Amino acid sequence: MKIRKGDNVVMLSGKDRGKQGKIAKVTPFLMKVVVDGLNLLTKHTKPRRQGEKGQKIQIPRFVPASTVMLVCPKCSKPTRVRWNIEGETKERVCKKCGRAI
Repeated sequence: MKIRKGDNVVMLSGKDRGKQGKIAKVTPFLMKVVVDGLNLLTKHTKPRRQGEKGQKIQIPRFVPASTVMLVCPKCSKPTRVRWNIEGETKERVCKKCGRAI
């Protein structure tokens, strides 16, 4: 998986199309990611104690990794990622500007 926790990404589809956010959680096995502030689910909670009020809580939900695209920190454009292997090191490289991510 070419996307890691902490990367800035842009949403390609869905209700939050075009918005940017930071990756909070990655599950490579399911190929899904959680993006802070995007794809929010509103959950209604009941009051648990007497005198407490019910409330609405917004929870970020998983999105498929194919619906987000990495934003290059150097050229600040959405880009694909390629791998550059030199000897024992392997690094992610922006396909648009050619610099290491």
